[in-house]
Amino acid sequence: MTKQTIPQPDCLLSLEGAMNFRDMGGYRTDDGRTVRHGLLYRAAELTGLTPGDHQVLEGLGIRHVLDYRNRAEAELKPDPAIGQAVLSRIPANLKAESSPHVTMEQMFKAGIHKAFTADMLMKTYAELPVGNEAYKLLMKLLAEPELNLPLVHHCAGGRDRTGVGSLLILLTLGVPYETAVEDFLLSNVTLTSYHESLFEMAIQYVSKEEIESFKDAMLLKQALLDTAMTSILEKYGSFERYLEAEFGIDAAARERIQAYCLR
Repeated sequence: MTKQTIPQPDCLLSLEGAMNFRDMGGYRTDDGRTVRHGLLYRAAELTGLTPGDHQVLEGLGIRHVLDYRNRAEAELKPDPAIGQAVLSRIPANLKAESSPHVTMEQMFKAGIHKAFTADMLMKTYAELPVGNEAYKLLMKLLAEPELNLPLVHHCAGGRDRTGVGSLLILLTLGVPYETAVEDFLLSNVTLTSYHESLFEMAIQYVSKEEIESFKDAMLLKQALLDTAMTSILEKYGSFERYLEAEFGIDAAARERIQAYCLR
């Protein structure tokens, strides 16, 4: 498979041991303000951080690291301490909390990859935003930005569970939904090398047809985030009602968050 060389976005931090570590600042809001840089970060797993990476991250003054992975994922690849940051782990996908960890290679060897379909992902995205303790902690931290930011939230690849968390943050800050979708789909670019390596490994165990089907399921699409947003709107009618009912963030609290995080 030919390696692609794709320019990396400015928001991506150059770390040796962590993928998809991005500054969520710089996005424009509906009222013309801009999300401040250096406050909110999204990332993939952090186990492989090098001493140089630690130096970079400690320089950012991160106060809280929120890990969305399940128990087996986190035990296999635990989060390292980053300076004085508080580490919290709450599984965003509670159903997987007690599941044994299966590597991607084991998944293909055993044929488990066949369960990873677009329909399965759509169902997961529909369930993630409602009644989720992981996002309740995320939004609790966001509601007191002067105490808890800078913050990094992450999962294994920094794309699905972290993608929904990032949606909630950006919409709370007043960033247009269309911009939040762009932020979500950016993981297709920042994870290109990872995905290519995964497909190269998988071709040892499955047919080319199965690989193409798996590629299609793996590629992030707007329909996934649309599904999450539809769940919110169907249950609450508006994002504003959702914020207050799920997280206790009313209009005044939202304004305080925006005043801190926007310029």
